[in-house]
Amino acid sequence: MANSVPPRDRTDQPWRSEGAPPPKRKMPGGWIGLTVAAIAVFVLANLALSYFTEGDEPTISYTEFSKQVTADNVTKIYAKGDAIQGELKNKKPVPGGEGDYTKFTTQRPAFADDNLWAQLTQKGVTVTAEPVVAQRGLLANLLISLAPIVLLVLLWVFIARRMGGGLGGGMLGRKAPPKPVEVTAGRRTTFEDVAGIDEVAGELDDVVDFLKKPQTYWEMGARMPGGVLLAGPPGTGKTLLARAVAGEARVPFFSASASEFIEMIVGVGASRVRELFAEARKVAPAIVFIDEIDTIGRVRGGGAGLGGHDEREQTLNQILTEMDGFTGSEGVVVLAATNRADVLDPALTRPGRFDRIVQVSPPDRGGREAILRIHTREIPLAEGVDLAQVARTTPGMTGAELANLANEAALLAVKRRQREVTQSDLSDALEKVQLGAERSLVMPEEERRRTAYHESGHALLGMLQPGADPVRKITIVPRGRALGVTLSTPDADRYAYTEEYLRGRIVGALGGMAAESVVFGVVTTGSESDLEQVTRLARGMVGRWGMSERVGRLTAVPSDAQEPYGLTAAPATLDTVDHEMRRIVDECYESACHQLRDNRDRLDALAAALLVNETLEEAEAYRAAGIPRLTKEEGA
Repeated sequence: MANSVPPRDRTDQPWRSEGAPPPKRKMPGGWIGLTVAAIAVFVLANLALSYFTEGDEPTISYTEFSKQVTADNVTKIYAKGDAIQGELKNKKPVPGGEGDYTKFTTQRPAFADDNLWAQLTQKGVTVTAEPVVAQRGLLANLLISLAPIVLLVLLWVFIARRMGGGLGGGMLGRKAPPKPVEVTAGRRTTFEDVAGIDEVAGELDDVVDFLKKPQTYWEMGARMPGGVLLAGPPGTGKTLLARAVAGEARVPFFSASASEFIEMIVGVGASRVRELFAEARKVAPAIVFIDEIDTIGRVRGGGAGLGGHDEREQTLNQILTEMDGFTGSEGVVVLAATNRADVLDPALTRPGRFDRIVQVSPPDRGGREAILRIHTREIPLAEGVDLAQVARTTPGMTGAELANLANEAALLAVKRRQREVTQSDLSDALEKVQLGAERSLVMPEEERRRTAYHESGHALLGMLQPGADPVRKITIVPRGRALGVTLSTPDADRYAYTEEYLRGRIVGALGGMAAESVVFGVVTTGSESDLEQVTRLARGMVGRWGMSERVGRLTAVPSDAQEPYGLTAAPATLDTVDHEMRRIVDECYESACHQLRDNRDRLDALAAALLVNETLEEAEAYRAAGIPRLTKEEGA
C-alpha cells in the first residue's frame, strides 16, 4: 500500500492535503498581542529583579559606618566620590532592619570633616581600587532582563500552535487562516501503486497530462475537465486512484469526505467548501477529492429543512457554484467517488461540472494477481507461493478485500511463528474471509449427521448441474453463523448469467433442504440463508431480467432497497411476479429432490466421507461422490 492519508491541520478543517507548498509562517496571535505581552513581562521582570537585588548589600548611615571604623570592624573599603562600599570583619545586625550584614554601602556627607583617611590608616583598613560589591555588567543585566521575554515567546508559540491559532485569534478577534499540510515523509502515490483497473487509469491519463502541460491544451483551445466522478462498488480503489492521479501529475491533493462538511449549524458546510476551494486555488493547479459525494449530492427537493433550503442543499449549492458558477475553480480539478451515482443531482453530473463518469469495477483475474503482488511487496513470501492460483480462486473480490486477504495471511504466519507466508497461510486466510472463522462447537451426533447430508446435498447438486460452478470445498466444521459450508467458485470470471445457470444456482441452494427432506423426512431452520439466496435470485429472474413469459420483458421490482417495493409496478403485476417466483422455486425444488433420489448412493458416500474427514477439498469431494471433475472445455 502507499503512504497513509495525511492528517488534518485543524480539528475544524474537514479536508486533508498532500504535496502542497509550505505555508508562510505567521506569528501566532499577531505581532500586536505579542508586543503587549512582551512589554508587560519586561516590566514585571524588572520589578522582580529590583526586589530580589535589594537587601544583598544594605545601605547604612554614615554614623553607623564611623562607629564600625572606630570599633576596628571594617576590613576594606572602596570609594568613588562620596559613595563608599565596604566589608566588615564580623557580621553586624542591620540598623533598623532585619538580618545581619557584612558588605554595605554608605554616603559620606559633603560637610563631613572627620579626617577619615587618618582613621582608616590607624585601624589598618585596606582601601581597594576595585569595588567591594561585585556589580553585574551591562550584558548580564540585559540577558537577565530578556530571559523572561524569551520564555514568554516560546510559551506563546507553543500554546498557539497546540490550539490551532485559537489563542491569538481569541485575544485579537481574528481567525487564523487554514494551512494545508505538507507531506514530506514517503513518496507520493502514483499509478505504480494502482493495479487491476488499468482501463480506468487510462481514462484519467489525459487529466494527468493536462495538469502537467496545461499550456499545450490552452493553445489548442481545450478546457480543463471540471470534474471526474469515480463510480463503483466499495473497495474497488476509487480513493487510491484519485491520489494516484495527483501524485502522477505532481500537484497538491486535497481530500475530504462529504459528510465532514455537514454540521447542525446552517451555513457551516458552505463556508467550509468555500475555504477548501480557496486553499486549492492558491496552489493551483491542484486536485480536490470528495469521497462519498452522494451524502450531499443527492437530488434536491426531498426531505428539505425549513423553507426547503437545509444545510445539505446549501453545501451542494456551494459545490455547484465553485465548480461552474460565477467564480469557477480556476486550475482546480474535482475528483469525487460514490457507490450510488444513480441518486446524484443532475446539476452535479452535467457536462461542465463532472464532465466524466468513470466506472470502477472489481478487477479481473489478471488484475487480482497484480493487486496481490502490490499488497505482498512488504510481506516475505515462501518459495513456491502461487499468487496466480489465489487470484483464480477469488472471483469478484475487490482490491480492499484482497488487501485484507494478504494481511490475514500475514497474521496467520505470525501466530504460527513462521518467518514467511506460505501457500497454506493464504488458503487458510481465504477460507476465513469467505467462510468465516472456525467455531469450537460440539454438536450431537444426530445434528452432525444431518449437517453432513445438508452440505452433501448442496455439493452433489453443484457437481451434477451442467455449467455450474465447481465445488471447491465442503466442511461440517462450524464457521461463522453456519454449521457447515459448501464453497463453489467459477473457473473464470462471469459477467453475464443465463437462465439455465441461475436455475442451477437455485437448485444447488435448495440442495440442503432437499437432502434433509429425502433422507430424514424433516425440514430444519438450517436452510434460512439458502432460502434468502433463492428468493433474491428468483425475484431478479422474474422482476428484473425478463426470464418469465407471464411477466414479460420489463422491470417490475427495484434493483435495490432504496425504492419502495410496492410502488414500482401495478398490484396485478406484483402478484404475477410472486406467482412466477413460486413456480420457478417449486420446479427447482422438485428437480433437486428428484436428482438426489436418483443419486442416493452418491449422496450417502459423500456424507459418509464428510463424517469421517469433516472437511473435503475439491479433488477429495469429487472422488467421494464418484463424479469426474470436468474442466470448462470438457463440460462444454
